[in-house]
Amino acid sequence: MKLSLLAKAAAPYVISLSEDREVSAVSADSRLKTDGGLFFCIKGARTDGHEHAGEAVKNGAAALMVTELLPDIPVPQMLVSDGRAAMALITRAYYGFADEKMKLVGITGTKGKTTTSYLVKAVLENAGFKCGLIGTTGNMIGDQWTDSTLTTPDPIELHRALRMMADAGCEYVVMEVSAHALAMHRLEGLVFEAGCFTNLSQDHLDFFPTMDEYFKAKLSFFTSGSVRNAAVSSDDPWSKGLLEALLIPRITYGIAVNADIFARNIDIHEDGVAFSLVLWNDRQYPVRLRLMGMFNIYNALAAAAICLSLGVAPEVICPALESVASVPGRAELLDTHTAYKVILDYSHSPDAMENILSAVKEFTRGRVIIVFGCGGDRDHAKRPIMGAIAGRMADLSILTSDNPRNEDPMEILQAIEKGIKPTGGAYEVIENRRDAIRRAMQIAKEGDVVLLAGKGHETYQEILGIKRPFNEKQIVQELLIAFSQGGEHHA
Repeated sequence: MKLSLLAKAAAPYVISLSEDREVSAVSADSRLKTDGGLFFCIKGARTDGHEHAGEAVKNGAAALMVTELLPDIPVPQMLVSDGRAAMALITRAYYGFADEKMKLVGITGTKGKTTTSYLVKAVLENAGFKCGLIGTTGNMIGDQWTDSTLTTPDPIELHRALRMMADAGCEYVVMEVSAHALAMHRLEGLVFEAGCFTNLSQDHLDFFPTMDEYFKAKLSFFTSGSVRNAAVSSDDPWSKGLLEALLIPRITYGIAVNADIFARNIDIHEDGVAFSLVLWNDRQYPVRLRLMGMFNIYNALAAAAICLSLGVAPEVICPALESVASVPGRAELLDTHTAYKVILDYSHSPDAMENILSAVKEFTRGRVIIVFGCGGDRDHAKRPIMGAIAGRMADLSILTSDNPRNEDPMEILQAIEKGIKPTGGAYEVIENRRDAIRRAMQIAKEGDVVLLAGKGHETYQEILGIKRPFNEKQIVQELLIAFSQGGEHHA
């Protein structure tokens, strides 16, 4: 593809183009070997792509996109005013505007994005549409999985995935939309047939200086002209500001506050939740979810609101919601065949932890034993808050490592301890996460629930910048085998 055509696609941000040439690849990784590629010089928090342009050229890059000209590098250079926005538009053009062949659905919020996206995908497939999914647990084309590294991928990975989905005949793509992606312009140029705001609670304050800035990133998704129809949780305190700013059609959903669609006759039990889906205070439809907890009623309402805005009939929506048995790492009951239960959940923010503990306590006959930590190089303020929640709500907390990344694991655990100590809640500190899981399972008795919180679907643990294999589902099964063979003590 001609460099001039790519520049035309990013015209609002292009200042100059030194000369034209043919481009056969796009890359933001200077180590990647290309033959005639365009290298994006992106300035990040830790590295600046401009400093690696020479390496990219040695590895085959034949042109550069820059925000400052590099006169010592003799290849064509496209000078742009906003590197990230321009990269998104250029990549979109390079992959042939694949998004235009499908309808996009975007879900944003602190919690609920993953589960809601799975529910929407199930409904759309029940309605007869081939559907793709892009999100935290990976990408899917129908039932086929592909890996993904971010909640909302970088533009190159995103548009490559969209191209694959369009070529596979997908009619809809359901996508998790992170605040980081919005702030970093990864979705520039995309238009979503429907967008959903689930909620907002404390998270990502290592990236956003305040909650207001975090909210503004979410708000921009709905006010930038990139969303045609909105579904909004009326129960969330931040929704008032969002609804006041909306200039597009919207459907509200909720339980506690008046909304267009809402849940009534709620029955929470060990195997899931049942409720009546009420549409515009008129028609009612019984729904029996196989997913546990009040928060999953909100996720089901969000999915219903989205699909109603897309024109899907409630008679199609309800059975599809009921068909979803589990979502990877989201309140996922593991198959242990023990007198106690083991539940895996991705809850890694204060509100998410409180929600999953509330849900588990609804049906637990014995003790709730939670195993959790906090990620390194992330929001420090939430650590004592999460400690306080666990100390107040769990019968026993085992504090352990999550992904310590480049921080000292014990310093993270000490910060959690500052929150848990004043509650008087029982707790232990076992830094090694496998040992912590072993301890929880060793002391669990009939009727207890062991809640493994924080890592969910992740299959690695990041320590000192290195990702090591760590699959909690696999570890639980290994420990059960060891217990049965007498290799580990099991109470």
